[in-house]
Amino acid sequence: MADTPNAVGLARLHTVDVLSRWGVPSDVVETTRLLVSELVTNAVRHPQEGSEEVSAYLSRYTLRTFELTLEMLRDAVRISVWDHDSRPPTLKEVGVESENGRGIFIVAMMSRNWGFHPAVGVPGKVVWAEVGLAPVGGVGEDRRTARCPGRPPSVETVDPSAVPPDPNLLGRVLVGVREL
Repeated sequence: MADTPNAVGLARLHTVDVLSRWGVPSDVVETTRLLVSELVTNAVRHPQEGSEEVSAYLSRYTLRTFELTLEMLRDAVRISVWDHDSRPPTLKEVGVESENGRGIFIVAMMSRNWGFHPAVGVPGKVVWAEVGLAPVGGVGEDRRTARCPGRPPSVETVDPSAVPPDPNLLGRVLVGVREL
């Protein structure tokens, strides 16, 4: 996709269209849509920060791109976003008043698993995330092993009352707020 001002919105529309055609449950579509929004926003905002300066003419007339890939796995939807920046994504501590900097945190909390790897054959990296098709904390899950999505399971058991509220609800709220 072209790195244009409407790229994030187009990526969200594409995601909803593809996943709906695949028959993915609507709550998974909404979570995936949120993660696509965060990953594509990072690809568009931070394509090559810190790289050498380019002339105003070149920056205005050079088209940058990124690549969004959606895959249906056996039990999850995988999102992969390639961009030109080879620096790894970082979880940042941001203040309450900060208006940005929470994207990777949202990806980590809302996904079943996420990570990154260097791009193969081209400069840059691929950041990926998986959204499980089975609901987190769903029927049949042993409540003694409940965990936050995006975090590795612990060897010790977790008290179910200590588990934070449903992260899918948080994601839907964030999507709604962004669309205001």
